[in-house]
Amino acid sequence: MASVEPRKNKDGEITSYRIIVSGGIDTNGEQIKHRKIWKPPKKNMSERQIKKALDLAAAEFELEIRAGYQLDHRQTFAQYAEYVLEMKERNGVKTSSIDSYLRLTGRTYRAIGHMKLADIRPQHLNAFYKKLSEEGARITKAQATPIINIRAWLKENGQTIDGFARKCGLASSTVRAAADGHTVREDSAQKIAAGMGIPLPKVFTVQKNMTRLFATTVLEYHRFISAVLSQAEKEMLIPFNPAAKASPPSREKHEPDYYEPDTVKKILDALDSAPLKWRAATYLLIDTGCRRGEVMGLKWDSVLLDDVDNAIITIDKNRLYSVRKGTYEDSTKTGEVRSLRIAPETAALLLEWKTQQDEYRALLGDAWTESGYVFTQDTGQGMHPDSLNRWLAQFSAAHDLPHIHPHAFRHTAASIMVSEHMDIVTVAAELGHADPHTTASIYAHQISLARAKAAGVRRKLIKR
Repeated sequence: MASVEPRKNKDGEITSYRIIVSGGIDTNGEQIKHRKIWKPPKKNMSERQIKKALDLAAAEFELEIRAGYQLDHRQTFAQYAEYVLEMKERNGVKTSSIDSYLRLTGRTYRAIGHMKLADIRPQHLNAFYKKLSEEGARITKAQATPIINIRAWLKENGQTIDGFARKCGLASSTVRAAADGHTVREDSAQKIAAGMGIPLPKVFTVQKNMTRLFATTVLEYHRFISAVLSQAEKEMLIPFNPAAKASPPSREKHEPDYYEPDTVKKILDALDSAPLKWRAATYLLIDTGCRRGEVMGLKWDSVLLDDVDNAIITIDKNRLYSVRKGTYEDSTKTGEVRSLRIAPETAALLLEWKTQQDEYRALLGDAWTESGYVFTQDTGQGMHPDSLNRWLAQFSAAHDLPHIHPHAFRHTAASIMVSEHMDIVTVAAELGHADPHTTASIYAHQISLARAKAAGVRRKLIKR
């Protein structure tokens, strides 16, 4: 039976009640007591109304305890989330997944981090999702554009760009950009204006980013919150997961970004003059549709080049970067290993690159670090995965091509396979998707086009 204790303020007035329920004996032989503070939900309630509501609250609390729910009325969402993240990492959840959750903690903690686990309701989460979806929710630095000639001001006041930059605590390149009339970050603009002794609005116009967050981003917050509260439900700290009853936005449908065949041909033509290492890496992206990290994580012992017409690579590693861990090696995204046959042209490039890499190894001698990776730094060490993005961006700009990023080649390979009527299970296996339904969802548009073409072929049967 639950017991109730009134709690009074300094004036002797009853302001709340402590509900106490016994929950068995602990390992030390002491009686376990569960406590909950209850306050009248409305002002000016009669004693009879208070007693009725209090009896109901006490009965519900006792039922929860008897059912095994040890409701935690002290631990906040932020405190419990830290425990959940630590547990997930200890249990082998991928570093990339933990990093994704950690990027979401700031805003989430500001919104609900202070709330007790047992107090969180779907309405609180819906309000958070609504705020994330409003204009101006995207967290980016505001940009400032000069409205006066900063270079002329520096000259009139006898200051050099380098000297003024040191005075303001900025990089010379930042001051030089502002002096040339280019946009800089708002915090840099504030330092420049302060160094000039002129109010910011008289030196720069500031444009704040008023764009909304994508629905997919809001859904990432929802999944993080749901993961934390789902664990609390499993540990019987709360009777239900409020995130399961919340209403996050629906996922927006975006067409995959892929290249048309004529664009791929232009890229291949431009690659003829590219350094051998980067040419081979890009050919692999185009040929296989592999993820960037899978190409950068490929090792020579996973490459069979004895017969270039039947060359095979095995995708079993992923090279990634984490702010907490730096560059590191992991299993593939799904943990699955897959072998892919590559085109003779790609195999020939890999053979040529292997010969060149061997020459570098012999030339450097003891200065060479043997990592086993196909694509390495000049000293043999594994590469930062972002280096491939940077090179492709420079390459596309130099050859007046559309901005090239590795994942677009993945979508291109998938689109070609679908258009050639390859079954979706095989496409999923080639891409390394754990579930063919994922493939079908991403490439639904391409699949519908392929089916439409198939219908055109069928019509030939009845054409007269």
